[in-house]
Amino acid sequence: MIDEEGVNVGVVSFYDALDRAEEQGLDLVEIAPNSVPPVCKLLDYGRFKYQSQKKAAEARKNQKVVEIKEVKLRPGIDDHDYDVKMKQSRKFFEEGDKVKITLRFRGREMAHQDLGVQVLDRVRTDVADVAKVESEPRLEGKQMIMILAPR
Repeated sequence: MIDEEGVNVGVVSFYDALDRAEEQGLDLVEIAPNSVPPVCKLLDYGRFKYQSQKKAAEARKNQKVVEIKEVKLRPGIDDHDYDVKMKQSRKFFEEGDKVKITLRFRGREMAHQDLGVQVLDRVRTDVADVAKVESEPRLEGKQMIMILAPR
């Protein structure tokens, strides 16, 4: 048994421990039921439960949800437009988000899918220092999609 100050009292019979808890107005809580003999502690259970709920809420508050941000490109994207999109992608990676690069083909651009693959390879090499490829480029209808995750 462990008392309210955290001092190990030693092996005590169940009834003695229960009497001691009632005298002090505390609860007898079993901490390690699988050990021999089981370990119990004297504490205010309501207060203990409140503190554990508070810790759990604090842990949830500090948790970061990973979002997937989308950056849309075209096969014939100009250099400046490409640089702006890459700057934005880097910002997303620094925030810890994943980025979905969507390359959209229109009309006759579908005949030149190699241009789209070149753009996506360029993206891959430009952000290689801050991101890794989570999903290789694949064609879905008229779009080529690649997902990148922060390192």
